Amino acid sequence: MIRQLAKYKGKLAADGCAVSERIAFLARDDELLSDGPQELVQLGAAILEQLSAVSLVLAPLALPVGDLLIRRAPVGESSFVPRDTETRTFLHDIPFVRLEKGESPDPAALAQLLRRRKGVIVEGVGIVAIGAFTPEQAYIHYCSVFHAALVKYLLDLLHDGFSLAGEDEAFAALRDAWLQPVTLEGVTFADKGVAGREAIYAEIARVGRYTVEKGLVDSAFGNISWREGETIYISQTGAHLDELEGYIDPVPSDNSSTAGVTASSELLAHRRIFEETGARTILHGHPKLAVVISMLCEKSDCSVSDCWRNCPQVRQLEVTPIVAGEIGAGGLAEKVAPVIGERGRALVFGHGVFTLGRDGFAEAFNALVEVENWCRAEYLRRLEKRLQKDV
Repeated sequence: MIRQLAKYKGKLAADGCAVSERIAFLARDDELLSDGPQELVQLGAAILEQLSAVSLVLAPLALPVGDLLIRRAPVGESSFVPRDTETRTFLHDIPFVRLEKGESPDPAALAQLLRRRKGVIVEGVGIVAIGAFTPEQAYIHYCSVFHAALVKYLLDLLHDGFSLAGEDEAFAALRDAWLQPVTLEGVTFADKGVAGREAIYAEIARVGRYTVEKGLVDSAFGNISWREGETIYISQTGAHLDELEGYIDPVPSDNSSTAGVTASSELLAHRRIFEETGARTILHGHPKLAVVISMLCEKSDCSVSDCWRNCPQVRQLEVTPIVAGEIGAGGLAEKVAPVIGERGRALVFGHGVFTLGRDGFAEAFNALVEVENWCRAEYLRRLEKRLQKDV
């Protein structure tokens, strides 16, 4: 268990979503195990002893979005309700706790919040997230809260501009740390020389690592596949894309094996895309600026309430279509497959990007990078335009 704590602590640091030297990870085994700064470990232990959860992580966010969101929130509110897919799927809402200067967090109050939610943001402290059964779950929930908080903050800025003293400087630091263009440095593909099951597994695992290393998806999210003949090789549901060795399923098109039982929840979408486009590879990531831009709609006279699921429109973002659809239930198979073929890319409202490759992963990966970089430039353009209104 102590190795798992060190592993997921290291992944949080590598992901860049937590302050690396301030990550505290705890887990129950025969005894309470911990790794991290003593004062945070003590707080975590006091919280965990009041819960039935196995693991807990506590760490300041690498970016100040948590504290900024809390300070921007109206008096009397105690939770955020972002509209991104991670929130809808895992979090429902994100409770937060305000602290007065010099005030210490109350372990009992935090435990009470964590009995009904997987993570909470504490002003001046960071994200506290639990894992009911494993440290991996605590890590995933921390990443989900971070992703949702960052997406919400970026959307709020477009709507309201800066509203706090020093917020422009804080955003400049955020921009320099997280909103830089994605590059293809260090990325290579073996598209022309991939033949045989083991070579396909190796290429999927390698490209999966690239998507995480380049910040195009959080480790435990997204999916990736390769079609060879009548078999789809696809990442398993819940698999970490930077650790896919042993977690890739060969699924026959005729469902003649049970391999699809553990395959990605988006297997239906991948299969339909392959059928309609003749592509060889598919990548699905959750790059944050693309998620933000996908949730912007200029239509004001619309009666649709659940945009992420029920919007019937195909919006166009430069050369990338944007569709709505329910994840993991076949909804994306119906919405993405008909629109992705022409340009090899499609955006899903609040969720992420699907891209395809005709010969291998090079085309699909380049398209994923291009979409995110275009959305980055578009976001900064829109923010500058919004800020000019306040001048």
